[in-house]
Amino acid sequence: MSATTLKTVASLTKKETTISIGIIALLFFIFGFLSWINAILIPYFKIACELTHFQSYLVAFAFYIAYFVMSVPSSYLLKAVGFKKGMMIGFLALATGAFIFIPAAMTRTYEVFLLGLFTIGVGLAILQTAANPYITILGPKERAAQRISIMGICNKFAGILAPLLFAAAVLRPTDQAMFDSLAEMTDADRSAALDELIRRVIVPYAVVGCVMLLIGIGVRYSPLPEINTDEESEEVAETNSHKTSIFQFPHLILGAVAIFIHVGAQVISIDTIINYAGSMGISLVEAKVFPSYTLAMAIAGYFMGIAVTPRLISQTTLLKIVTVLGAVLSLLIVYAKGEVTFLGHTADISIWFITLLGISNSLTWAGIWPLALDGLGRFTKVGASLMIMGLCGNAILPMVYGYFADGYGLREAYWVLFPCYLYLVYYAVYGHKIRKWSL
Repeated sequence: MSATTLKTVASLTKKETTISIGIIALLFFIFGFLSWINAILIPYFKIACELTHFQSYLVAFAFYIAYFVMSVPSSYLLKAVGFKKGMMIGFLALATGAFIFIPAAMTRTYEVFLLGLFTIGVGLAILQTAANPYITILGPKERAAQRISIMGICNKFAGILAPLLFAAAVLRPTDQAMFDSLAEMTDADRSAALDELIRRVIVPYAVVGCVMLLIGIGVRYSPLPEINTDEESEEVAETNSHKTSIFQFPHLILGAVAIFIHVGAQVISIDTIINYAGSMGISLVEAKVFPSYTLAMAIAGYFMGIAVTPRLISQTTLLKIVTVLGAVLSLLIVYAKGEVTFLGHTADISIWFITLLGISNSLTWAGIWPLALDGLGRFTKVGASLMIMGLCGNAILPMVYGYFADGYGLREAYWVLFPCYLYLVYYAVYGHKIRKWSL
């Protein structure tokens, strides 16, 4: 792609900036819809494919390990073909992954479902590598967390809708009785019941595939400008003149680790909550709303961040507050006990502390990105790809949780969250300030 087609952020008109933010907001909505639907896919596949907790969390692993595999190649793809063509390729991958669900459902083959999820993850890795640095630099640096918070609202609102729409499409009010009687069925009857259950995903994912194709074509021919994400001020260029690698930016490397830990902890809080509710005797039909509660708390957190940042509280101070909150809530999940009735659900109080993690998680991502990308200049694209690689934490940490859940219990497994939030507190307080590795 010719460099003459690139625009600097300063050269964008107000209209171009507004259009760009609107298109990126649509992308974040799609990210949220396709990512947070995993919260109900995990218990759904656990039943339909007769899996252990550990096996069921392979849903998250297959989906998010694609970020590790594709993030750096995505940065080179975007550099070669530009943002819009790269995004179209990402949408084609999303459509392909959705269509793979059709043969997977016809044969009830879990491994083929995992291939479809991996392919969807590849598409999202490309799109995330484009969208996150784009929105980070599209305006004043001190308001980056505010813009990312707006994107987060789109993401989490989609996350609220996704499990509810999926449940409406594939679950029936009578399913719980069928789930309860599976153990008593003959092998043939159980196989027939589970085949019918899993084939309900065919129509929804066929529709998703077609929609992704249309959006990909639309983005390719949209007025989204090709902006120069590698633009450097004279000061940044001089500071980075002797640097040859992203590994010479400690605050970036530590930030990528923070993203790895943050997203993994976030997925644990959302994707495990249905199974945790089930351990309290709450049916899948009733428990399907709990991920939406967590995501609603995230949206509340985003609105709070938009309201106070940077006018009342700096984005760095807010990051310190929410990471400490996450550490406190993770301890309460393990230690606070007692049955309560709230919003029509009778459950242990610990489940509500999981939902409150949504507030902490909402503002963590928005706080880390601008701190980690600060001063990268021409290294921004590759630095962003390293940050996106950190999203493989979504793949690995839920597996760690699943291992401990099978061995020690669902509540006890939430212990994995506490050290995660301690590291995030470290990055918020000190890690983001480090500009040179010291022996």
